[in-house]
Amino acid sequence: MSTMKYIQLEPQGDIAVLRINRPEALNAVNLDVISELSKVIDIIAADDGIKVLVITGAGERSFCAGADISYMVNIDPMQAEKYATSAQDVINKIDRLEKPVIAAVNGFALGGGCELAMACDIRIASSNAKIGQPEVTIGIPPGWGGTQRLMRLVGPSKAKELIFTGKMIMADEAYDIGLVNKVISLGPDDKIPPDTPKGDAGKEKEKANEIAKMLNKKLMDESIALAKEIAKNSFVALKVSKRLINRGMDSDLETGLRLEIYGWALCFAHEDRQKMMSAFLNKSKK
Repeated sequence: MSTMKYIQLEPQGDIAVLRINRPEALNAVNLDVISELSKVIDIIAADDGIKVLVITGAGERSFCAGADISYMVNIDPMQAEKYATSAQDVINKIDRLEKPVIAAVNGFALGGGCELAMACDIRIASSNAKIGQPEVTIGIPPGWGGTQRLMRLVGPSKAKELIFTGKMIMADEAYDIGLVNKVISLGPDDKIPPDTPKGDAGKEKEKANEIAKMLNKKLMDESIALAKEIAKNSFVALKVSKRLINRGMDSDLETGLRLEIYGWALCFAHEDRQKMMSAFLNKSKK
């Protein structure tokens, strides 16, 4: 496990879990977090042993509460431009990483946190997650990709509603509009602690913490299980598929289809492909 001050990277076989570790600030992103995150993404990109990445926040309360407002309050336009550029650079690095990336959204994903999650390929949220782009409520528009990625995921009209109001939405609504792929809830099979006596604030808080921990464990178990399922497939085919989808989103259909043919044909040069096809044929003969 590699540990910096604010970023933890925990390899688990051919997948890795990256945690933003600044729980005292709800995992908000300051300049140090940006710098460490950028270094860790470079390490992951260069490590052929890691096939799928899961990104989450430390603790149970927050995935990432976005930019550091205590830093932003006193900066000038030049510093703001530098801050947003460095943040966009690292978020774009995640978007362009040649490996599938899953965001395990545990709690708040606001502003830069939502923008970070949107740069991941798949988003899984716990039922208590709260997601939004509240920047206009503090006098700025989204600046780390929110105006661009949100409309591509949910359509311009819904993106405008969320950005213009600055409201937070719960995980279920985020699922309904296509912002998250799956919501993880506790069900009847989960051993939820018994009800506490009414008015016992200490016991109620203890129960809420217990439930939050259970929910977070279930979210991580599901995210890691999905990462392992993806990692079983051809790494070359995954890499090419991700690039084709990302490139195709901003191309016309004809260009996207032509790119797909090139990507498809290139995979025929890779030994993985012949081995996997032969194994499939041999299995179907048995």
